[in-house]
Amino acid sequence: MYKEHPPLHVPVLLNASLLALHPKKGENYLDLTAGYGGHASEFLAITDNYSDSVLVDRDEQAIATLDRFARRGVRLIHDDFVSAARTLIDSGQAFSLILIDLGVSSPQLDTPERGFSFTHSGPLDMRMDNQQALTAEQVVNTYSAKELVRIIHEYGEESLGRARVIARAIIAARPLTTTKELAQVILDTHVGSWQRVHPATRTFQAIRIAVNSELAQIKMMLPLLPRLLKPGGRVGIISFHSLEDRLVKHYFADQSQAGYEATLCGVTKKPISGLEDVYNPRSRSAKLRVAVKK
Repeated sequence: MYKEHPPLHVPVLLNASLLALHPKKGENYLDLTAGYGGHASEFLAITDNYSDSVLVDRDEQAIATLDRFARRGVRLIHDDFVSAARTLIDSGQAFSLILIDLGVSSPQLDTPERGFSFTHSGPLDMRMDNQQALTAEQVVNTYSAKELVRIIHEYGEESLGRARVIARAIIAARPLTTTKELAQVILDTHVGSWQRVHPATRTFQAIRIAVNSELAQIKMMLPLLPRLLKPGGRVGIISFHSLEDRLVKHYFADQSQAGYEATLCGVTKKPISGLEDVYNPRSRSAKLRVAVKK
């Protein structure tokens, strides 16, 4: 069995990922969302193949912390995972193991200056790559009511009526500059009591997805996976909400049902849930799906 981890900061579904992807000594590893290296540390410790492995992240703060892997021969790529995947395919590289964690990292959430969370007041930023131009402040203060309604409804999965109420409130309160201000505007539109989930949670998710083009990135990335995997190679994708998981589920299902033309075969008929991860409350909504290349 793989070792259990203490109740500190634990990468989401780490032991489940190790068990499902079953890394072996000598295999090369690609982490398309390496973050601060939590998953990579464990996978590379088992494979012991640093020189043929690659870690990718579009967050420059994350890339800076990954230098410890570069010193052991790992290649680091500071880019979004679609661009990085295309670069690797063009260079003819393929991997035994690929991991993609679609979540926002704890350091991003816990740093007020990044603007991802309303728990601490910070600027309306929400960029995973802080070199890009579009910020949450621009979305909140310049997008039309129609576009805000679409984003909150589609990406936040709020009802259409609720999305319209929130969009009108945001426009009436402009200009907004902090996460606290935005959260309060949304909270003021809420009728009745609420318990565990803050009324602003879905809208913050929606704006973050819009700022970072998250769903578009996933749609472009999925068809690239077969070209990045060696025969027998495994890919694991960790998602955190139904919009992400649905894209992954449907792609893996389409691949599995393609008969002789299928390239990937789904390993997990049902996703592995983060509900069992008692050490990491933020993993409760996480789902891991795994596929193997024929």
